[in-house]
Amino acid sequence: MIAPHLQRQLTDPFRKTINREPLPLVAIGVPWLTVMLGTLSPTWPIIASAPVLPPLGFLFMLAWRQQRPGLLPVWAGLPLGLFDDLYSGQPFGSAVLLWSLAMLALDAVEVRFPWRNFVINWLEAAILIMAYLLFGLLFANAGGGSTPLRVIGPQAVISVLLYPLCGRLMALFDRFRLIPFRAID
Repeated sequence: MIAPHLQRQLTDPFRKTINREPLPLVAIGVPWLTVMLGTLSPTWPIIASAPVLPPLGFLFMLAWRQQRPGLLPVWAGLPLGLFDDLYSGQPFGSAVLLWSLAMLALDAVEVRFPWRNFVINWLEAAILIMAYLLFGLLFANAGGGSTPLRVIGPQAVISVLLYPLCGRLMALFDRFRLIPFRAID
């Protein structure tokens, strides 16, 4: 026979989550995996005469870095940019350079303005998105393309307006990442 106070402790619904940690593989791997899946978004079957699909991998990386600054290290721009270069069709090395520079810029702003808010984060992301799309176009044109600047206008507007939704989506993934998984008893 179990004492009543011990019975209450054993059936307490909060007992299952106290002193539990998230799985390290999930806690570390979810940000990397979401950015890589966002990079693969241009493979979706969407037909357009101009680039209108935002660079979701880049947006996801910005959102993760702004929400959890220490989660993706500064050097994460290199492997994630390399993965993007493999699937984007851009000249090889352009995303490695641009994503690494974006990570350095985000780190510099984090050090300078640790008290940021939504407006500053959105403005910072908008500047980085515009610079990413502009320099991506310049690298593509230097590699043999001849695309005018006005073509990336709709993509830039859609990307900037979609960024808060990407940030919210990464916040949901962050909540999933931190779910304490119960060990098998």
